[in-house]
Amino acid sequence: MKYVKLGTTGLEVSRLCLGCMSYGDPDRGNHTWTLPLDEARPLITAALDAGINFFDTANGYSDGSSEEILGTVLRESVPRDEVVIATKVHNRMRPGPNGAGLSRKAILSEIDHSLRRLQVDYVDLYQIHRWDPSTPVEETLEALHDVVRAGKARYIGASSMAAWQFCQALYKARLHGWTEFVSMQDHYNLLSRDEEREMYPLCAAEGIGVIPWSPLARGRLTRPWGTTTERTENDALGKRLYVEADRQVVDRVGEAAEKLGVSRAQVALAWVLRNPLVAAPIVGATRRQHLDDAVAAVDLRIDAELLDSL
Repeated sequence: MKYVKLGTTGLEVSRLCLGCMSYGDPDRGNHTWTLPLDEARPLITAALDAGINFFDTANGYSDGSSEEILGTVLRESVPRDEVVIATKVHNRMRPGPNGAGLSRKAILSEIDHSLRRLQVDYVDLYQIHRWDPSTPVEETLEALHDVVRAGKARYIGASSMAAWQFCQALYKARLHGWTEFVSMQDHYNLLSRDEEREMYPLCAAEGIGVIPWSPLARGRLTRPWGTTTERTENDALGKRLYVEADRQVVDRVGEAAEKLGVSRAQVALAWVLRNPLVAAPIVGATRRQHLDDAVAAVDLRIDAELLDSL
């Protein structure tokens, strides 16, 4: 495994981040395809054995059970200081007022709930899962700053917003002397390249580490177009993200994989990794082969002709 600094911080992370949305109680939340503890444990430990030290989850994944599973496995497998744990806040965790969003009340409550589920005293990276238009950004930023000052998080990050919103948050934090975001977790893969227009130039200018989610387009880049799985059949968001016109890109990935003699997953992930702004794509793994492909992609080099083709 190779390691890089996350943006301009001193934090070293593996070139792959294991995304833990795939792990959780299938009876909690709306992800019926998630793996419970006994099935998730061997995959998380295999990631550790492969040298992955970076793990991403969220309070809203399977109503918190993803955090519970990740915390349990890491606690029984590795010393706390040897791993980088990232989680997120924003999603609804209970009905009624103050059960979601990025208010001061929500953030200061949810960090404690996440720490309890993860069985740790702090997280390395605490991220806002989405932008909250109903809360002043200053309120959110000051609350995150207080989380860091309290020792409950080492760094803060953001996810999935417009470049102007991220720019505003960076400016406001700098203006007030609050803790600044060090990372952007965004949607980036061969089927979704909008971030190259504005977000990535901003991240380059500000020294922000990029940790894309869904680098394999929720698996669509790993198999022929039209092939379905239980997740694709039940993934409402995924059905909105990708369209029929994406078929030609998927076909081109298949052609490149055949020429190189590797899996489609390796080609698609290597394409993301070749971007110098990307620190660590967030990869999901529900089978050991998913991990093996991801690790192999770190060292896969794609020549200029195939890159142009893709």
